[in-house]
Amino acid sequence: MSQDKATAKSTNETRPKGVQTTGHVWDSDLQELKNPLPRWWVWAFYITAIFTVVYWLFYPAWPIGNTYTKGIPGLNSITYTATQVDGTQVEKTTHWNMRAKYMVEMNELHAAQRQWFDKVAATPYEQISQDAELMQFVTSAGKTLFSDNCAPCHQAGGQGVIGFSPNLTDDHWQYGGTYEQIHETIVQGRQGYMPPFKDVISDEEITQLANYVLSLSGEPHEAEAASVGAKLFKSDTTACYYCHGVDAKGKEGLGSANLTDKIWLWANVPAIKTQEDKVKEIKNIISAGLNRGVMPAWDARLKPDQIKLLTVYVHESLGGGK
Repeated sequence: MSQDKATAKSTNETRPKGVQTTGHVWDSDLQELKNPLPRWWVWAFYITAIFTVVYWLFYPAWPIGNTYTKGIPGLNSITYTATQVDGTQVEKTTHWNMRAKYMVEMNELHAAQRQWFDKVAATPYEQISQDAELMQFVTSAGKTLFSDNCAPCHQAGGQGVIGFSPNLTDDHWQYGGTYEQIHETIVQGRQGYMPPFKDVISDEEITQLANYVLSLSGEPHEAEAASVGAKLFKSDTTACYYCHGVDAKGKEGLGSANLTDKIWLWANVPAIKTQEDKVKEIKNIISAGLNRGVMPAWDARLKPDQIKLLTVYVHESLGGGK
């Protein structure tokens, strides 16, 4: 048998059954198979190629200099409502793009929410809290409004920051915790102020006042100094009682702190370990006064229905409302 016939015989014996080859053979048994792509895959490829060409014609696709192809006019236009700088709303029609599509979806979402905001605006506070379905919307939308506008100061959970912003989750409300009082606080804002006493009374008297303030909430203090400080507190020299009340429980109309509870806003006294440092912390506040309790007015930043929804959210969802 010739070498060529032997090679052909060997090739035939090693050829896979039912599969054609190109006839090319290397090293006696290494063949190049002829195995075409599945027909469905070929047709899918053709369809995607055709789809690509059609898409280029219908929609914006190719960049050209400082612009791009706009597609076939009228076939890919999209209309949406846009809010201008002055607050007015206008309808705009443009070629299809992701920003316009996003605006359309946002408009649809706002339209769906609008009925709920209108219902909140038309329902008395007490009835809102009794409506489970309405409260579900208040909780959801209120959390978003609070996060966007209030959380930077009051924190995401409303717990506040000692020395900076009040805790909205407890039962202490400087300006009152009723629906009407919370609404007024949001609309008008607040401007807390306590005058400095470093030029009014002596350092010794400030120390005595500090001890009295500590005694009011059961913190460690010097009893004799606190006794003298009690008289100073109610005297016309300092007139502390004028803002904080004779009973030192504060006045909601003025936003003055209740000094008899264990809730501290401007000084984290419970976290201070020694009596000496506690006295020093209170003395610093009495000496320098306070001008940090500033909350901006939101009547020009939020719509009335948003303010009402926030009022209910703070009162009902954060807790502590009266």
